[in-house]
Amino acid sequence: MLLPCASNLRAQRDLGVDFESGEHALVEGDNLEVLKLLASSCAGTVDLVYIDPPYNRGHDRLYPDDYSVTRKDYAARSTTGDDGASGHLHAQWLSLMAPRLALARELLHETGIIAVSIDQLEVSRLRLLMEELFGEENFVAEIVVSLNPKGRQLAPFFATSHEYLLVFARDFRKTALVAASKESVDPSDFPRADERGRYRLLPLRNTNKKFNPTSSRSMHFAVWAHPRDGRVRAEPFEDAVEVWPVFGDGSSAVWRWSARRIESDCDQLVARQVKGRGGARLDVYQIDRLTPERTKKLRTIWTSAEVGSTDDAVSQLKALVGPVFPTPKPVGLLRRLLATMPKDSVVLDFFAGSGTTGQAVIEANADDGGTRRCVLVQAVEPTEPGGEAAQRGLASIAAIAAARMRATIERCRAARASGVPGPGLRVFELSPAAPEAGLDDDRELLVQVFRRRS
Repeated sequence: MLLPCASNLRAQRDLGVDFESGEHALVEGDNLEVLKLLASSCAGTVDLVYIDPPYNRGHDRLYPDDYSVTRKDYAARSTTGDDGASGHLHAQWLSLMAPRLALARELLHETGIIAVSIDQLEVSRLRLLMEELFGEENFVAEIVVSLNPKGRQLAPFFATSHEYLLVFARDFRKTALVAASKESVDPSDFPRADERGRYRLLPLRNTNKKFNPTSSRSMHFAVWAHPRDGRVRAEPFEDAVEVWPVFGDGSSAVWRWSARRIESDCDQLVARQVKGRGGARLDVYQIDRLTPERTKKLRTIWTSAEVGSTDDAVSQLKALVGPVFPTPKPVGLLRRLLATMPKDSVVLDFFAGSGTTGQAVIEANADDGGTRRCVLVQAVEPTEPGGEAAQRGLASIAAIAAARMRATIERCRAARASGVPGPGLRVFELSPAAPEAGLDDDRELLVQVFRRRS
């Protein structure tokens, strides 16, 4: 069982933007402690958790858990027979992830989801861990994300060009996830056109042979169609002919629609003459129109052309605060994920890095009028002494994330109409608990960001 949080939050008002009314937050401190702190008062308030954790590649940033060791320390202890390193490095990494994911689960609303970026080294073990914590029945998808179309040429054997995004629901039966988007719709899939716009014809016959007169008896019946004007009805009418559902090989099939729906939505159907094995015959089609509201299910392969590449990610960060972080995620990846959830979602990223999630949330709200709120948590980690970030006055990774969010807010505010208030930001640091009165007030300022919509 996790010990109670032994830390407190202290507001850093001078680092925020309109702190008192800010709907977004950034916390600098160990994410395990922050998650513990939130667990008691914010359970069930988060709609989307996205994290990009360490990939266990030997050069990952460290977290101060007692069970975490570096690869160098692990190798040294293994050769000396030190019992402290009896576990495998995979187990050490899983021990890092498990308590954080368990707390994330408690913070998720019953309609919420969690998405975790990971590469091929730990994807299989992470999925097993998440199935254990979230339930195998709540697995949603293992998405392949191609962020490096050129591939890593220094990789052994194949040039790796992808990583993964593991998605789990808090409760698969209740999730608010809608894995479809307007951007996925290809107008060329609708090759026909009339005065009402583009459309395509879909067979009303169920093309899956698993559904047939034996397995779906109630869907095997005759409809009536006019051979010249194409009208279709469920009941006979003047000059109509009887049409039965059949496969291309002439065997009996079933319809996708019931007789009641065929009658009520007959304006969406048309009969066309086709050539079959037995000669010319009438078949029935659904008129499927391209509308402005049309969406299409997202595939489980996301390309760099769709969500951005690693090069795009570096350029996006550089445009806001400079070349100060080597491995950001592209904003498009987070934007696509945000689009699958409601526009008023509470978003949590407790491996915040350079703050890509914060930028994505702020920009998404500006573009679609959403009221999403995000909370980022980033460990205390200094930037490289003498490096580009340090030279720009950004002494820590959290400082990079804060600068990025402030710059994004400033850019979005500049694009708003005069007098329209823009987004705000609250910044906190995690500090050792102390007996002084008043520290809990700062914790409440963070909890306010998590409070759900009425």
